[in-house]
Amino acid sequence: MKKLITAFALAAAFAGASSALAQTYPSRQITLIVPFPPGGSTDVTARIMAERMRPVLGHPLIVENVGGAGGSIALGRVARAAPDGYTIDIGQWDTHVGNIIYPLTYDLQKDFEPIGLMTINPQLMVARKNFPANGLKELVAWMKANPGEAKFVSQTAAAQVVGLLLQQSTGTRVQFIPYRGAGPAMTDLLSGQVDLLVAQGAATLPQVRGGTIKAIANLAAQRSPAIPDIPTSDEGGVPGLYMPGWFGLFAPKGTPKDILAKLNTAMVQALAEPIVRARLTELGMDVAAREQQTPEGLAAFHKAEVEKWWPIIKAANIKGE
Repeated sequence: MKKLITAFALAAAFAGASSALAQTYPSRQITLIVPFPPGGSTDVTARIMAERMRPVLGHPLIVENVGGAGGSIALGRVARAAPDGYTIDIGQWDTHVGNIIYPLTYDLQKDFEPIGLMTINPQLMVARKNFPANGLKELVAWMKANPGEAKFVSQTAAAQVVGLLLQQSTGTRVQFIPYRGAGPAMTDLLSGQVDLLVAQGAATLPQVRGGTIKAIANLAAQRSPAIPDIPTSDEGGVPGLYMPGWFGLFAPKGTPKDILAKLNTAMVQALAEPIVRARLTELGMDVAAREQQTPEGLAAFHKAEVEKWWPIIKAANIKGE
């Protein structure tokens, strides 16, 4: 009986402490982990959101870039962080779905709390400006004539998966070149040191529009309203070569619901601002539907992504490079 009373007392004390923590949250700055180096689409989006969420929370969100291993190093740090709302991450397909291609010390389904889905983003395959191919059909023909010569950047799990699926579906081979993020990879693509890059529109569109690189395909089933002039992979002759793009916010497992609610409120209010929506649209992103912006909405979205993509990745025996 005494043990039972003690257990109840401890549970009540813990609940009381969590409630008190949530009531005073936040009382200091919050660290927003970006799982890639500066310069990529994840970094740009994180900084836009951090700036606009600050007034709602009353304290700054400090963006910290933690690159390496397709974002899996950063997620490990978030998974091990105290569940107090002061360390969160901006997640995406690469980090919260595709990272199963790496050996992980945490569980992508169980060790994180969803805060909300922010955007749906097109993923583009782009090439250096003077690459011989101007579209996906020409690319496949060139790759068959030059087996293993295409220098394909594998800076994320998504890029790695696209490259391997491209090989499997077309009977071609690429030379994978690992990078820590889209920013450094883009620098080398612009200088002609690598040939092909798969990244979200926010990282690639400015250079495509400026004519310094060329768009090969939008890796989606349908053309994007934000970039209607870029053909899909289906149109390019490689049907089913898709790769989703999205951004959402996550916290460590066990973060109190009241704290998640405060972070979600700040996120939702930021996404409702016309200046934020205009900036995200300019970067080629669609703001997520309002019902997907909730913790429950992101949880359902993430579950669907896992159930769709994990069997594909496992069946293809895809491993991180």
